[in-house]
Amino acid sequence: MNLGITGATGFIGARAAALAAQRGWRVTVFTRSPGSLAASGQHEVRAFVPGQPCDVDGLDAVLHLAGEPVFGWWSGGKRRRIMDSRVRGTRSVVDGILRAARPPRVLISGSATGFYGDTGDREVTEASPAGRGFLADVTRAWEAEAERADAVTRVVRLRTGFVLGPGGAMKMVLPVFRAGLGGRLGGGHQWMSCIHVDDVAGLALWAVENEAVRGPLNAVLPEPCTNREFTRALARAVHRPAFFPVPAFVLRATLGGLSSVLLDSSRVRPAVAERLDFPYAFGTLAAALGRVAGTD
Repeated sequence: MNLGITGATGFIGARAAALAAQRGWRVTVFTRSPGSLAASGQHEVRAFVPGQPCDVDGLDAVLHLAGEPVFGWWSGGKRRRIMDSRVRGTRSVVDGILRAARPPRVLISGSATGFYGDTGDREVTEASPAGRGFLADVTRAWEAEAERADAVTRVVRLRTGFVLGPGGAMKMVLPVFRAGLGGRLGGGHQWMSCIHVDDVAGLALWAVENEAVRGPLNAVLPEPCTNREFTRALARAVHRPAFFPVPAFVLRATLGGLSSVLLDSSRVRPAVAERLDFPYAFGTLAAALGRVAGTD
């Protein structure tokens, strides 16, 4: 298997590349700085230039994860970078696939559970419609670009939830809880759909091999949790109290539009993964947080 990965130096991409290499797959890394990565000699390296078709010749599958991080103050410029990096980057990948003499057999294109918007207490699955809000708009446009490749290859849209692991948002969250300064966000009643980074990467590779998987694929744990439940579980995992809630108005004042990522409800179930029996490595919140905290 020859797997091409964009965003391979990122939190999820690096884990996917490592797992693929462990399986004996050949990994081709797409990057904006091919010279610096090529010197490492770990993987084949090709250029990734948004706006130009990617060279996907010889690849069996492509995992597309590149995009501007959503964390940071959502200024007008930041919003444009979040949207443009996903739409233009995906267009480059798909244009390369459409022009290839032998297209890859599958494209796994990153997306997010933000597609569903604020779900409140309503449970959603891959069959549910798009919601409202900035991230819902971004993911709709992002996925629409990926779907163009459906004319020549199988397309999977990987809708990832809140990722637990040694990177990403948990780099900021874990030290706070280890110091005993953690607490719920807002009222704590909003739902969270989490997943360990190993299972996001594993799910992506599973989707490469499983031809029954096509279309949207929710990358979340089987059971969503409330923010209050998440707070308690993480406090238990690090053996610290969590008595310092952060009021919603403080989050809105300090984070602006980004606060919606933390305060909106995301009650998402992985119906496709459950139906096809995906083997989670960390299938419960306690197991995933235990791994993150080093207590499993």
